[in-house]
Amino acid sequence: MEATWRWVPITAVAPIAWGTTYYVTHEFLPASHPLYGAVFRALPAGLLLLLVTRKLPHGSWWWRSLVLGTLNMSVFFALIYLAAQLLPSSVASTIMATSPMVMMLLAWGLVAERPAVTHLIGAGVGVAGVALTVLTGAEAVNGWGVLASVSAMILSSVGFILAKRWGRGAGVLPSTAWQLTAGGLVLLPVAVIAEGAPPAVDAPAIGAFAYIALVGTALAFAAWFTGLRHLPAGTVGLIGLLNPVTGVVVGTVVAAETLTPVQVGGLVLTFAGILLGRPVTRKTPEPPVDAPREASLAR
Repeated sequence: MEATWRWVPITAVAPIAWGTTYYVTHEFLPASHPLYGAVFRALPAGLLLLLVTRKLPHGSWWWRSLVLGTLNMSVFFALIYLAAQLLPSSVASTIMATSPMVMMLLAWGLVAERPAVTHLIGAGVGVAGVALTVLTGAEAVNGWGVLASVSAMILSSVGFILAKRWGRGAGVLPSTAWQLTAGGLVLLPVAVIAEGAPPAVDAPAIGAFAYIALVGTALAFAAWFTGLRHLPAGTVGLIGLLNPVTGVVVGTVVAAETLTPVQVGGLVLTFAGILLGRPVTRKTPEPPVDAPREASLAR
């Protein structure tokens, strides 16, 4: 399958949307209910996409949806919610920025997709740029938050590669709907047992949950899985570096923070890394105009 530039901006919708969720989660959502936070993110988005697609899983997609929904949605959302509450956004974003390298190595082992040298170089440059962009200040780091963020990064990388491997035989929107719904249903009883009654939420929290479910989840994952279908995993991972960069930009615009020259340099390096890992379109050489005539003469 040829990788073309037209899938890059579609895929970029996902990390840009995800980059805004750190701020929204930290500022507007209850810190003591990460499991319900994950349920409220996954289940409404999955049910909405089910209504749009009107397709149920078939064959092996029943158990695949359960596996992918657990990895990509329920456990991942709970860990990210926890990390967003326990860590500064810069630290959580930096840890997640290591996912391109992990995705490349996993894709090499699971789907025999050997990373190109430019992908590896781009990942190194991009991660260095993200580190320069987001590692500002000397804020205290919570060890549990780091563990949650690292675990989320590893689990989601495995889930994304499996989704790429199993993607054939189901459309992007239906498979995304199945994963989100399965992830939400798996986590719901766990949330009831572990956290009791759902948290009381005010109007800003309701708006924040709606934004995260619709934009940061339904739209973002549909765009992300579309990219995984049409682009190499290494390229998709590099595009994912826009996630922490977006987090910094949102903090700058919303919280009136200023970018230092080092941060600006980091942004430049990040985009340079994405460009280094860009997909290359391979054109099949056209036969010479006289080829059919020469072939007939040869016969």
